[in-house]
This record gives sequence, structure tokens and C-alpha cells, in this order.
Amino acid sequence: MARTTSDDLQRTRAIHRDGVWPLLTGAEMQALDRLTIDSHGVSGEVLMESAGRALVRPVLALCAESRRRQSPIRAFCGAGNNGGDGFVLIRHLWAEGIPAEAVLIGDAARLSRTAAANWERLEAIGAPRRIIAPGEEGVDWGALLSETSVAVDALFGTGLKREITGGFARLISAFAVARGQGLKVLSVDIPSGIAAHSGWILGAAVRADRTLTISLPKIGLALEPGRSHAGEIEVARIGIADPDPKRSPRVELWNARAAARNFPKRAREGHKGSLGHVLVVAGSKGMMGAAALCARASMRAGSGLVTLAHPGGLAAELSGLPAEVMTAEVAATPTGGFARASEKAIEELAASRSVLAIGPGLGRETEAIDLVRRLVVSIDRPIVLDADGLFGLAGQLDLLHEREAPLVLTPHPGEAARLLEIEVSRVNVDRVDSARKLAEISRTVVILKGAGSVVADPTGRVLIIPTGGPALASAGTGDVLTGIVAALLAAGLASFEAASLAAWWHGAAADRLDRGRPGFGLLASELADGLAPCAAEMLAVDATEEPDAELVLRFP
Repeated sequence: MARTTSDDLQRTRAIHRDGVWPLLTGAEMQALDRLTIDSHGVSGEVLMESAGRALVRPVLALCAESRRRQSPIRAFCGAGNNGGDGFVLIRHLWAEGIPAEAVLIGDAARLSRTAAANWERLEAIGAPRRIIAPGEEGVDWGALLSETSVAVDALFGTGLKREITGGFARLISAFAVARGQGLKVLSVDIPSGIAAHSGWILGAAVRADRTLTISLPKIGLALEPGRSHAGEIEVARIGIADPDPKRSPRVELWNARAAARNFPKRAREGHKGSLGHVLVVAGSKGMMGAAALCARASMRAGSGLVTLAHPGGLAAELSGLPAEVMTAEVAATPTGGFARASEKAIEELAASRSVLAIGPGLGRETEAIDLVRRLVVSIDRPIVLDADGLFGLAGQLDLLHEREAPLVLTPHPGEAARLLEIEVSRVNVDRVDSARKLAEISRTVVILKGAGSVVADPTGRVLIIPTGGPALASAGTGDVLTGIVAALLAAGLASFEAASLAAWWHGAAADRLDRGRPGFGLLASELADGLAPCAAEMLAVDATEEPDAELVLRFP
């Protein structure tokens, strides 16, 4: 077992009690390594030994699953500390009589002092080892991997910044082919080729069956495509210092227990008037379904009352609206959109409501865009702004700076790119940075939707959402999210917590409904209606006794 101190156990128990995982960049992890060595008196050799020993159990578990379990385990090691971890692993396996070999891809003369010491120890005990130059031609990786039960990816760690090319890229391609033929792959810390700060692929990346990440999870393991490349993610707590919990900015991930603990408490004496009244300002001719879905979700997420304000003359398109939702027709344009003249009526409605949700199905007529710009300035209630409501804010984010009441933006990557005035590809390459920048320049809380939704506030605090999957790639699911955020704001949650819980709950409800399905076919109306049963499951998790420390990150 890896060395674990009593302080380490206390910190681990705190993570499990609170359900909040800190997520780190490669640079933050390196700084904590250095702090542990320089200030805590723990040598780099002790940390490498602990990390290598922690690899033994998950490697043997994968070996037991392998169709080639009689073949040797091989660690493919780079010249950095990840490679040193691999050397320690092979030494322990060999000492236990388990066939294993270390394959150094690089120059032994360039190993760090600690890694070099462990390379020499392999020779001292007679453990198999070999050296292959990265650019060596004619290496038959396929043949070598065909005689391997588990390949341990210890090529590159969290410090990788350049793209992987040449011989390393060919080896990674060979891993992929061999996995299709029964090879099992375990990555050390993070799959080689995945950027630790963003989850992006740096030229080529290993796809692992399991990743043992050292000390704490890395941001790149929580975001796509890194999340999919990592397989099952386990955390090895080996005594490295944890970050200051008060550090700012920080990136976190919640498990179900943490999400459940953010649900607003509902007093037994509560009544519909005390549980929040959401005003949904949404819809236009041909798009009233979006308005109905948003209102439906607000009701299902706990709003005591919901009123839908929509352009006049469109009541016939509201067949999907729950009977419990009140409606108010306001001035419409000739083409069925919101007219500028509706502003006063909406302001009067807002005066007696708790929260506004603006945007679903609003349309992009000039009058609707102008109306949104005026409402975000004039209304002093919390607002959730989504979809077409975001369209008119491009180049106009300074309108939000004078607001005192909370405002939550819920863009998808295309909408975020338009607000940031950059290409969509730049948003997706670094979703954490993009969400932070938008939150900072808009001075609002932002939910950047997508695979691994990111919630950010203007201080730089970030939460990555582990729930939700391809089933959410369906019309109207974003409108449901807007309704949930509005309901939680109306219940009294602060804007970051409301946005975070809404995104987590939204994804969890989709995951729950998608069980046994092929990953598609979920209707947004089903998602809204599934919110309460999903909440019941989440709250049941929080009501159970604290579980034993199982250091596994679970992604649906």
C-alpha cells in the first residue's frame, strides 16, 4: 500500500464527508510536490516510492481482467518522474514473482536523480528492463504489445505542454490497436498526451482502461476528451500536501453528496408564496415550446409559483404548458415576437416576482434584442439569461456591470464564443479559462454548457460538472436548465450555488433517465418531469452514513 499519513487520512475523510474534490493543473501539482519536499521534509524518493507502490493493486486488478493474463506486465516509461514511478512498480512486481518489464523510451543518462536510482535498482535485483530510443526505426510495437497483459503508460506526466509526435505518437497508436485486441492499459497520473489543465489532446493521447492519478485529480481528467481517455479514475493519496482550501481561484468537482447538500431546505410551514415566484420571459411565434419547457422545469424544480410572460396572440401554441403555470400576454410584433412596448408590462410583472428567466425561444428580432438590453438594466431581480436572450449582449456586456442583483448566463460554446468575440474552437480548447474570462468580463456567474459543463464566477472560482452525457444533445434541454437555475435562485440560493446545483441536477436527471437506453431519445419534457425523482435519489445518498474512503471519481 502507498504510504498514507494520519493527516492524509483526515484530509481524505474531509473530501468524502464534504464530497468536494479539488482539481489541479499540472503547475499546481508540481508546486505542491515542491512544497512537500522543501517544507514538509518528505523526500522526492519517498514520494516516488509511494506512487510506484500505489500502482501495484490497480495493475494487478487489470491483469486479472486481461485475456492475456499469462503475459508479462510492461511499464512504458519516459525520462520524467512518471517513468520513475513505473520503475518502482516493476521492481515491486518482480520482487513478488510477477513477470514484468520496464521499457524506457529515452536516454537513461537524462533521467532525474530519483528516477535514475530506481532504474539502477531494477538492474540490482535482475528485473527485466530495456531501452528504446524515441526515434528508433523498425521497432515492432505491435509484436511487443501482443505479448503484454497490461501496458502501464508512464510516458508523460502533467507537465507535458508540447504536442506528441514521432516515435511516441507511433507507440500511442500501437496502444490503441492492441487495446482492440485485448491489451489492458493503465495510465499513471494522467493519460499521456492529455493536457492537465484542459483535457485537450496534445497531438496524440493514450486511451486507458484505468488511470491512477497521484494525490489529487487533475482538471484534464474531468473535461472531455481527457475524461473519456482516462477510463476509470482512482486517486492515490501518498502524502503530498493539499492546496490551501481558501486558495483563489480554485477548481472543484462535486460528488452526489456535495450536490445534495446544496439543495435548499423547505420548511414544513412553507407555502407556495414563500417558495419563490419565477417569471419566465420567453417564446415567440413557432418557438413557444421552449418557453413552456422552461416554465415546466421551474415548477418541477420547486418553484412555488411560475408565470410565463409571452407575446400576445400565441396562446394556441402553448399546448405543452402545465396547467399550474400562469400566463401573461404582452405586446407583440406583427411577426409574433416581443415588442419594445412590452417593457413596462414586464417590469410591472417582475416587481412582484422573485426571479426572471429570460431568453428561451425569444427570437432575434431587433425589438426583442433591444428589450433584453433594457430589462437587464432596469430590473433589480435575479435574472437567468439564456439562448436568444444572450444574442443581443455581444459587445454589450458592460450593460451588466451596474447590476446589483445576481445574474446567471447559460451559454453553449457558440454563444460563449460570440460573447467573448473569439472562435468557438478557442472556447472548447480550454473550457475552464473561457468560462472564467466570460464570468470576469460580464461580472456574472456563467454556466458554460457542454460535455463537462463548467460553472464560473467573477472571482475565478470554478466547478466542473461530472454529470450529463450525449442524451442531453436534444432540443429543449437547455431551456430546462434555465428553469432549474431560476427555481433555485427563487428558493434563496446564492447565484454560484444555484447555477452549480442546477447543472449537476440537470445532468444527473438525464443520466438517470438514460439508463438502459442507447444514449439518445431523451425528450426535454421527460427531463423536466424526472427532476423530482432524481433529487430524491441524490438526497438519499446524503442521508446515508459516511461511506468508507473509496478514492474513485465516478463519471456517468
